[in-house]
Amino acid sequence: MVRSLWTGASGMIGQQSNIDTISNNLANVNTYGYRKVRAEFEDLIYQTIRTAGTPATEETVVPVGTQMGHGVKLAATQRMFGQGPLQATGNPTDMAIEGEGFFRVQLQDGTYAYTRNGAFAVDQNGRMVSSQGYWLLPDIVLPERFLPESLNITNDGRVEVKVPEINGNEPIPVGQLELYRFPNPAGLTAVGENLFKITNASGDPIPGRPNEMGMGKIEHRTLEMSNVSVVKEMVDLIVAQRAYEFNSRTIQTTDNMLGTATTLKR
Repeated sequence: MVRSLWTGASGMIGQQSNIDTISNNLANVNTYGYRKVRAEFEDLIYQTIRTAGTPATEETVVPVGTQMGHGVKLAATQRMFGQGPLQATGNPTDMAIEGEGFFRVQLQDGTYAYTRNGAFAVDQNGRMVSSQGYWLLPDIVLPERFLPESLNITNDGRVEVKVPEINGNEPIPVGQLELYRFPNPAGLTAVGENLFKITNASGDPIPGRPNEMGMGKIEHRTLEMSNVSVVKEMVDLIVAQRAYEFNSRTIQTTDNMLGTATTLKR
């Protein structure tokens, strides 16, 4: 069968994967802390018909070889960890990371996960938890009868509240936030719910206080939005659509050529 049929088909499959990736980015354009994904491709194995450097005569060699490609395949979907825009919310339990780092939460099975989503809340025991109820680590437990609007989180992660019955109008320190960064954050695996887990590729987490030792700082009453650029994704979508059409055109052209060949005998 003509090679171009399979080459064009591989191109269409590749562009479908590209469009799938773009659609997921656009679907999460308003997801707090979401990191866009980029589809990366590589060419397939080549059929070498003639190798460059093959002797042509006793004194000369072939300067350029002859190779025929077999199309394209999806090589990786790389997550881009650039900073997302910050949006002030006024909610006392919201916080955003400006710079490097992740929040750590403990899942129901006792394992750890990491997130850039700072939309936290306070449970019935005064513990700060994620929107799914996962504990924020290190534990931040707020005292009883504290004033919710008095909750203050500094740039370096110190958590303070006011409890009039205990200390009048003076703030009381209740905890210290920690952030975690990775040698290769792109190696983290996404598990849904705005969470990531470590892999052998990501390396071990490096803990540190916010605004110290390369860690980002905490912005209180603020959330980090998705770093997806709608305009960029729409442009990429148009390019992917046109590439899909071009590959389908090669299949149509090959089909027409085969049709012409089958009519030669008539």
